[in-house]
Amino acid sequence: MITLGEYIVEKQHDFPEASGELTLLLGAIRLATKIVNREINKAGLADIIGSTGVENVQGEVQQKMDLYANDKFKAALEARGEVCGIASEEEDEFISFDSERGCNSKYVILMDPLDGSSNIDVNVSVGTIFSIYKRISPIGTPVTLDDFLQPGNKQVAAGYVVYGSSTMLVYTTGNGVHGFTCDPSLGVFYLSHENMTIPETGRTYSINEGNYLKFPMGVKKYLKYCQEIDEPTQRPYTSRYIGSLVSDFHRNLLTGGIYIYPSTASAPDGKLRLLYECNPMAFLMEQAGGKAIDGYKRILDIVPTELHERAPFFCGSNEMIDKAHAMMIEYAE
Repeated sequence: MITLGEYIVEKQHDFPEASGELTLLLGAIRLATKIVNREINKAGLADIIGSTGVENVQGEVQQKMDLYANDKFKAALEARGEVCGIASEEEDEFISFDSERGCNSKYVILMDPLDGSSNIDVNVSVGTIFSIYKRISPIGTPVTLDDFLQPGNKQVAAGYVVYGSSTMLVYTTGNGVHGFTCDPSLGVFYLSHENMTIPETGRTYSINEGNYLKFPMGVKKYLKYCQEIDEPTQRPYTSRYIGSLVSDFHRNLLTGGIYIYPSTASAPDGKLRLLYECNPMAFLMEQAGGKAIDGYKRILDIVPTELHERAPFFCGSNEMIDKAHAMMIEYAE
């Protein structure tokens, strides 16, 4: 059995410019993951469920576990000294690590420390999403906003952790998608899913249909297509929506499907964050052989203009994305 650390060292040639830095970066993420996973597993026994009553920069009420996970990941990354700064969905502004080692680091990390955190209260799967970029500001200086406002096609690594019936860490460095399952008796991540690929098509669509009346016409037409009876294409498809991007994405990656969080009448720019959610998941999806678009164009080609920018998000199996894309164009309003 190959551990996460062993696998990263073995694949160093896939990430030559980072030398041993990728090992240290993912080691810090792995450590924070274990700590967060431990607290999630005892959430019903400790006073860490429920909301704080405080809104984050997006106007969403933060959960206690949001802040806990954010603090643990931030501390682990700063202590390891391989990043010059981080940006988090839970922070209003980016955080610069201004120590001598931090200023001399090459990488920045953007993260959603706990995706779907409101699900913890009802014991439903949640996750962590992370994205790694090489800084564009000079080495030896404090990190700048421009270091974080890079398009997704500049990512050097991305991944997620799903805290479910088992805890899995899935990552890519641009050379395939690899999954590692945690053995809870040892606290070690072992390689369990090497070179993960998504089927060309699937029979599952994931979307919050409660917002149907607010969807663009192209999305409405695609949903009706998914629900029609058609034996050659094995329709109707099955609707599966957990309300945690990581969980819905992970299921569709393994079995085939499409995930859609479109723009709505009340959220014309969509709801998901481009930098913390859409870009890393799009990188993973493309590396697994699928596609990710905002309904019309490739997610990874969008040039961000602000840290907490939002974007509509369609990702999944090629055939399903192509069909949804065609309907978005046909019924563009």
